[in-house]
Amino acid sequence: MPNANNPISQQRYLKLPSGMYSAATAASPASPKLLVLNEGLLADYGLATPWFRSEQGVATLSGSTQGEVPTLAMAYAGHQFANWVPLLGDGRAHMLGQLQTAKGDWLDVQLKGSGQTPYSRGGDGKATLSSALREYLISEAMAGLGIKTTRSLAVLGTGESIMREQAQPGGIVARTAQSHLRVGSFQYAANSLPQDELQVLADFVIEQHFPELLETGSSPYAGLIQAVGARQASLVANWMLVGFIHGVMNTDNASIVGETIDFGPCAFMDEFHPNKVFSSIDRQGRYAWSQQASTAYWNTTRFAESLLPLLAEDKDQAVAIAEQQLKPFEAAFQNVFVNGLQQKLGLAEARPDQQEPLEQFVQDTIGTLTQHSIDFTLFFDRLTAVTMGDNDTGLVELFSDDVAGQTWIKSWRTLHDQSTETATKMRQANPAIIARNHRVEEALEAAAERDDWAPFERLSKALANPYEVKDGDHGLQTPPEPEQRVTQTFCGT
Repeated sequence: MPNANNPISQQRYLKLPSGMYSAATAASPASPKLLVLNEGLLADYGLATPWFRSEQGVATLSGSTQGEVPTLAMAYAGHQFANWVPLLGDGRAHMLGQLQTAKGDWLDVQLKGSGQTPYSRGGDGKATLSSALREYLISEAMAGLGIKTTRSLAVLGTGESIMREQAQPGGIVARTAQSHLRVGSFQYAANSLPQDELQVLADFVIEQHFPELLETGSSPYAGLIQAVGARQASLVANWMLVGFIHGVMNTDNASIVGETIDFGPCAFMDEFHPNKVFSSIDRQGRYAWSQQASTAYWNTTRFAESLLPLLAEDKDQAVAIAEQQLKPFEAAFQNVFVNGLQQKLGLAEARPDQQEPLEQFVQDTIGTLTQHSIDFTLFFDRLTAVTMGDNDTGLVELFSDDVAGQTWIKSWRTLHDQSTETATKMRQANPAIIARNHRVEEALEAAAERDDWAPFERLSKALANPYEVKDGDHGLQTPPEPEQRVTQTFCGT
C-alpha cells in the first residue's frame, strides 16, 4: 500500500548501470508555493491529498528537501532534428523516485524546472511558471482524450524571477510516468557504455514494462524492437487523429513505453493543413502533422540500431533481425489511423469490394479539409451532431462555399453507417473541446502574469472531459479570431 508519510519511496533507476544517471540535488526555491494539485489524478492513483499539501510534501515537490531516496538526473543521447548529440541528459529535471499506487503500480515522479544538473550544459535548469502550467494543461488534455501520456501531478511557484526574453515568474511541474527512459537512453548506452551495460538497460526495461517478451521463447531483444515500435505507431496515430502536433520529436523525446512526453512547442491544429507546423525551431517542417508517423518510424529505427549488439554477433545478421522487427510498424500505424478516421467519420464497415472506395473517400476528405482550411475539431464535432439529428447547416458553413459542403455531405451519406451505435462511437472519437492555442495562452497569461486562476481552472476542468460541453464552456470550442491566432509555440528553455 502507498506510504502515507511520503509516497515517493523507491528509486528503481539505481538498478541501472551507474553511467545511466548522476546524483543531482534540486535547487532550493526562494519561497516555494503549491499552486496546482491534480486531485483527480491522485484519486485515480488511490492516494490521499494531505501529504502533497503538507509542508513536507511541498518541500519535496519543489526540491527544497531531499526525500527518502536519492534524487537523480538521467543520462541520454539523441538525434535533435536528425543531428547526433552524444550526451544530452536531464538538464533541468530531477528524478525524485517512484510512488506506488493503490493498485500496486510504481510510477516515476520527476521535477521539471528544478535547477541545474550535471547535464545542464550551461543552462540555468529553471523553468518559467508559464511553461510549467502549459505542460500541466496539455498533458492533462492528452489524458482527457485517452491518449497515453506523462501526467502532471502538481505545479509549484518558486518565488523567483527567471530570465528568458524578459523576467518571468519561476515554476516547477511535478510529473508522473510509467518511465522516463527514452530512445535516447538506449542510444547513449549503445554509444558510451560497455555492451553488458546496454544489456542491463534492456533487461531492466523488459522486466519493468514488457514482461510478456520473456514468455515468447524467442529473443526478447528482437521482440522489444517490435513492441516499442507498436507503441510509437499507436501513439502517433492517436495524436494525428485529434490534430495534435508534438513539435519536437527528437529521439530524446521519444518515450520507450509510448507515452507523450515533453510539452514544449506542441499544439493542436485549428484549421487543417497536413504540413502544419507551430514549433519556432522546426523551420524545415520536419515534425509537421503529416510527418509524425515517418518520424516515429525513423526514431524506432534508431532504437533498433542501438540494440544491434544484443541481436547477433554477426552485424549483418543483427541488421536483418532488426529490419524484420521493424516491418510491422507501418501496418500498426495504419490500423490505428485508418480505423480511427473511419470511426471519426462514422463510416460503415466495408465489404471487400467496397474497401477501395471507402479508403478513397477518407483520402479525399483529408484533401477537402486542406482545400477549404476547415477547422479540424469543429468539422468532426459538427459531423457528429448531424449524425445525432442536427441539420447540416453548421457543418456546411465550415466549407468555403456551400456547394462544396453539400457535395461532400452527399458523398458521405452514401457511406455513412446509420446504425444506432454510430453516433455514440463518433462522439467517443470526436472531442468537442481541445486545448486550443489561444485559450491556453489566455489561461497562462492570466495565471502567471495576473494571478487570475479562473481561466486556467475553467480550461483544465473542460479538458478533463473533452467530449461533453458544459454550460458556459461553449466559448472554448470557438476558433481564434485573427488577432488571437497563435502561429508559433516555443520550448520552455
